[in-house]
Amino acid sequence: MRIKTLRTLAVSLLVSLSAGCITPLEISKQGQPQGSAPPKVIQVDYTGFTVWLDCQRRGAVKFQYNAQHDTGNLPRSKNFYLDLKIPTGCQQTSSKGYKQGYDRGHLVPANHLDYSKQAVHETNSMTNILPQAASMNRGAWLLTEEIVECYRDIDELLVIGGVIWGDNADDDYFVADHGVATPDAFWKVVIRGTGEDERAIAWVVPNVDEATMDQLDTYIVSIDELEKMTGEKIPVADYVKHEAETASWLAPHGCDRG
Repeated sequence: MRIKTLRTLAVSLLVSLSAGCITPLEISKQGQPQGSAPPKVIQVDYTGFTVWLDCQRRGAVKFQYNAQHDTGNLPRSKNFYLDLKIPTGCQQTSSKGYKQGYDRGHLVPANHLDYSKQAVHETNSMTNILPQAASMNRGAWLLTEEIVECYRDIDELLVIGGVIWGDNADDDYFVADHGVATPDAFWKVVIRGTGEDERAIAWVVPNVDEATMDQLDTYIVSIDELEKMTGEKIPVADYVKHEAETASWLAPHGCDRG
């Protein structure tokens, strides 16, 4: 499995963005819109988080949620499922495990919404799941989740993230049985504070086994770089965008990561 440089990932994503984007159509938990063929991108609002699905890819392109003070400790659900409220053409065709050394990787983790049984359940919808290399899912990506888990007890956090699909077809093992390609990378921004105290950190994590916890700092990018790469506009002050953090935020001593 080859590791792509951030420049290559950026170019491949910007090419796909240049093809045009249909305005997202919102779908609430109460039901899906009636009509003919689904739009290219739909917004799905769950309990405590939102995902945007690319119907052509049958997978998410973006997610967002607020990580608030930890007030719950509900266990993670073991059951993954297809969301019957979502058009079948906009999601994967199976909820089974991926195999081939890939996890059913969460975009929004249950642990950050463990105050709500409904939210925990909804994080296991396959609309919130994509193939993630096991060492990456349990390594660098997990560490970003643990950083959020620790800092949400200090400040309410805005977490925005998404998917860089890229053009590497060598690891697209799950098109036949799940209908979805394997993303090249995942990105995440964590925003805390307001005004002069506003801070943000951004990562682009390649979807490879080499993306272990000790490599996370090498995936830090500035908000400016991330915006150019993804076409997204991150809602932070301009002064926050220009300089990348030199290291991932350290977990405070005694942080409860559960």
